[in-house]
This record gives sequence, structure tokens and C-alpha cells, in this order.
Amino acid sequence: MSLSRRQFAALAAASVLPPSLAPGLVNAAPQRRPLVIAHRGASGERPEETRMAYELAIDEGADFIEPDLVSTSDGILVARHENEISTTTDVASRPEFAARKATKVVDGQSVTGWFTEDFTLAELKTLTCRERLPDIRPASAKFDGQGQILTFQEVIDIARAGCIKTGRVIGVYPEMKHPTYFANIGLPLEERLARMIRANGYDSPAAAIFVQCFEIGALKTIGRFTRARRVMLLDKEGGPADQPDVRYADMVTPDGLKAIRAYADAIGPYQGMVLNLDAEPFPTDTGLVKAAHDANLMVHSWTARRENTFLPRRLQKGDPKRADFARSSGDIHGLLMALYMTGIDGVFSDFPALNAKARDDAMAMMARLERKRG
Repeated sequence: MSLSRRQFAALAAASVLPPSLAPGLVNAAPQRRPLVIAHRGASGERPEETRMAYELAIDEGADFIEPDLVSTSDGILVARHENEISTTTDVASRPEFAARKATKVVDGQSVTGWFTEDFTLAELKTLTCRERLPDIRPASAKFDGQGQILTFQEVIDIARAGCIKTGRVIGVYPEMKHPTYFANIGLPLEERLARMIRANGYDSPAAAIFVQCFEIGALKTIGRFTRARRVMLLDKEGGPADQPDVRYADMVTPDGLKAIRAYADAIGPYQGMVLNLDAEPFPTDTGLVKAAHDANLMVHSWTARRENTFLPRRLQKGDPKRADFARSSGDIHGLLMALYMTGIDGVFSDFPALNAKARDDAMAMMARLERKRG
């Protein structure tokens, strides 16, 4: 379903969509509760960044759907976890593309495979998507071959259709992947993304969009072309690819957070920076959320997953000796509750329904505690 801005406005005028969501500006309501952010859609249940993953995420209660954005050879932004696509598509089995296999250096790492920038959009559309982690998510792998690579415009259209279907604001949360790399090969991401933001009515700090990146320069650059909110992503190790002398750890000091506020509206830290994941008996607050709030920054952490292999040992469940232990479900609810109890503004998860339930449970618990204090 593809809706133009004019069609979207017409639907709103006909009361199919509440006026507060129209027309293309899809403004975000004042935030009264933390955001449930669907990491590449419901990517724990369907192959990531496919239509079925995004539509399921909306059905499960996601407030925002997230695409990772990379470029095609003809300059179209598409949703893929990485520009190397052999683990998320059937490209390796396609003899007509065998000669496209290459080895490249991306952000200092040597990578071998097939790359989006070596394909036109039309060529990429002939591929089908598959589960990236089939051993961990065999149920999702059953949907292999049922989805195409999406353009960013198609992701926006899915969010708009979700607004109409649910009567809720469904936002988009694009990540610029490897912007320095793409700029160096003549396919810069920032201006093209900004043009799409403006064309779709999201060019406002009140719009239901966040633009995220692990690189500082790209966030500063895109800020010259759009007023959409920006998010500085942070990892527990390393630093921005475009500024090798900077460490993410130094960016979460009071001075570091103040510096981020000059070009971003929020930080997106790894969840192990928000919580001490090794604390007993449950993860404890590191104080980062409060420090960021003191710097007038929102905080959206990544990425909560239910499988034991992604959880700290204290939240894992079952016998580690079992063959299926790694893919078995652990205590994701406990992890999510701990995150929300810090006062965080949003959480990325591969499982939107579990995320939404934990968010609501945590809000109810905090309300009870507030009443007791009152």
C-alpha cells in the first residue's frame, strides 16, 4: 500500500484517520510514556526489515519501526542490516550475480560478500530475504523467501498504513549505516535521506521520526538539511568510525553528553551502558539515563532480545547443556522492566509485543510506587 501525501490528507479529512495524524506530517503526540521501538520490525519473529516484520511489529504495539539504511548503485536508500547482504538474502545462490562477490574494507573491517552499492534497485528487487540467525530463530526462518528488500519510502508507507489501520501514530526511526564509507564511494546518505524526510512531511522536531547514527559527522551534516530529531548511537566499546580518536565511553561523561546535545536530541546507548547487567540478582541502573536527562537528552537503548544467547547469565533460563539452550527464551521481561524502571524514554527490541507488555507493567509499577510515596 503506497500513499501519497495528498491521499494521506484525504483519508484524514474523510475521518478514516484522526486529524492529529494528518496529513504527511504525522506529528508525534507529546510523549507521555516510553516508546516501544521495533528493531528492524518484529525481527525476532520474521526475517528482519521485511514488510511482514514491520507489519507484525505494528500489530504488536510498536510506536516506531526501525530500518537500517544503505544505498544501491543508483542512489536509492534501502532497508538492510548491512550493505553486505549474503546473510539476509538469497544472493549467494543466484548464479547471475556470482561475479559481483567482492572483498571490501568497511569502517576498517575487511568484508567479503555481495554489497548493495554494486546492485541497482531493480536488481535487488529480484532477491528474496531470509532470516539472518536461522540457528537461533528457526521459526522465523520458515518465512525465508517470502519478502523483498524494501526501499525507505516503502517503510514510510508501511508506517502510514499502520496509522490508518490502528489509529495510532506509527513513527519511523531510520539509521544511516556507514555514512563515511558511502560518502567515500560517491553515494552519500545524508542529503538523500533529508530530501525524503522533507518530501514525506517529517521535517519537524515534532514529527514522528528519529534519525540515528554511530557517526558524529553524519548527524551534524544531516542537521543542515532537516529539523528532524537526531540520535547519537553509542556502543560499550570503540568509537565513531569517522572520528577514530573519540571513544564512546568518553561521550557519556557530563562533558561528553553536553557536547552531544549540540547536534543531537537523544542518545541511543547499548543497554549494558544503561544497566549493570552483571548485578545480583537483577540488573541495576548505572545512572546514565539521569545524566542524559540532566543534559536535556532523551535515551533510547538497544537491543532487548529474548533468547538466552543475548541475555546476561543471570537472566538466562534452562540447562546450558541442552542443545537448544542458546535459542531458548530467557527472562527478557526482567531485562525490559529494569530498563524501563530507570526512567528511560524508549527501548529497542526484536520482540515488540514483549516490549510493550513490559513497558506497561513498568509504568503501572512506577505509578503504584508514586501513589505510596504521595
